[in-house]
Amino acid sequence: MSKNNENKLVQNLRFPNFSEYWKVLPVSEICEVFRGSSLSKSDLDDNGSEPCIHYGELFTKYNEVISVIYSKTNKKDGFRSQVGDVLMPSSDVTPAGLAKASAIMLDDVILGGDTNILRPKKDINSVFLSYLLNRSKREIIKLVSGTTVKHIYPSQIITCRLPIIKNTSEQKKIADCLLSFDKIVNAESQKLEVLYNYRKGLLQNLFPQEGGAVPNIRFPEFREKWKKVKLKDVSSYFNGGSYENDVKEEGKYELITLKSIDTNGKLVSSKRYVDIEVATLTKGTLVMILSEQAPGLLGMTAIIPDDNKYVLNQRVAEIRPNQKVEAYFLSIAINRNQIYFSRHGAGTKVQNISKPNVENYEFLLPEIHEQQKIAASLSSLDELISAQSQKLERLQLHKKGLLQGLFPNLNEVT
Repeated sequence: MSKNNENKLVQNLRFPNFSEYWKVLPVSEICEVFRGSSLSKSDLDDNGSEPCIHYGELFTKYNEVISVIYSKTNKKDGFRSQVGDVLMPSSDVTPAGLAKASAIMLDDVILGGDTNILRPKKDINSVFLSYLLNRSKREIIKLVSGTTVKHIYPSQIITCRLPIIKNTSEQKKIADCLLSFDKIVNAESQKLEVLYNYRKGLLQNLFPQEGGAVPNIRFPEFREKWKKVKLKDVSSYFNGGSYENDVKEEGKYELITLKSIDTNGKLVSSKRYVDIEVATLTKGTLVMILSEQAPGLLGMTAIIPDDNKYVLNQRVAEIRPNQKVEAYFLSIAINRNQIYFSRHGAGTKVQNISKPNVENYEFLLPEIHEQQKIAASLSSLDELISAQSQKLERLQLHKKGLLQGLFPNLNEVT
């Protein structure tokens, strides 16, 4: 991107035949800004006659363009949308949450009270403006006020200065490019969701339901009932050590901490390392979260993939399987029953699980060959999910690069 002496900007990526400079203008010169009407969650009614958007849905259901409405109300009085309005939340617990814009392509939708409505002038493409606002998070966050709950009001939004190109053809080119890319991202996201749902269904059918002793779906060569065992019958428990004073940004061994396991039971990098000579974890052992840092993590396990690479920190346990159980099967058998660990957690601000409660965790276990078959099936599916997740991450990074290239860098605006 370049910048001339009058602070007129040009982006890094540009479609051919466009050469005008971008100008830096306050939002007040780009659009009018309004506030939505009062609309609480209690006003939502699936059988209502009026389509509506509650501000919370801007975080959970909508991206840059709104073409389908998911909620209804029976309220008749309220601020109603026009095609091309751009919506932004006006309250959230984080400043970044307020810097989220969606262009609505529907008329006459009732818009909730904690919603800011930006109505673009005739020479501004609303989808272009939606992407521009989402690219301009840093400028918007500067205007946010409040302590526990953050707010941004129309009087603040109109002062926000944004880079803008008044050529409507170029605006449309940029908007269409990003919309096309988002269709690809959304399609890949849906594929990932299908895989996750399929895995969830497999888990429900490959393991016995509550009160049962055999699963709904079974490999034909297996007929015996599954037997109840306790975790201590099929594994050995070990606590981690205290290495906080030895942590480095780089080192020989990666430290397994409370942040090393995600809610899907996958090992993620803690980005913390130690160089001291200490006992390391072996391939195939399980590591378990003993202090809940986020909902659903207490008792969650992941499998160590390599020998002599990881060291166990405190508040994380090592669960070392014996010959009666397949490691991957055991990890799934633990992770699918988070209710047990949440019920047996103790503490007020942070829930902790004790060694006796971990060792006394009871579950159904088939013979080893059936375990291996189930583990192999789910492991293959997990590899597909992992590959799809990585593909989606690459697309999202590419979109980030597109946004950076198609819009001037606001940090260089003076």
